[in-house]
Amino acid sequence: MIKRDDLITMRAIAICFKPFLKPEEALIYCNLGRTQFTKKCEEYCIYKNSSGYYKKEELDKMLSGEKLR
Repeated sequence: MIKRDDLITMRAIAICFKPFLKPEEALIYCNLGRTQFTKKCEEYCIYKNSSGYYKKEELDKMLSGEKLR
């Protein structure tokens, strides 16, 4: 049986390899609170796709300070 801590660690590692992230995963990946994350996404013109996911590549550019457009 997998321990809870091990499961959390495996999920955190899996987030790093996913091309699209759910909103909750994006918050964890960016290490920002919900309000800060929303402001940054608006500033960098990052939006969810039609399925409700954020593109990890765009989040990486936001975190590096690179403008998308």
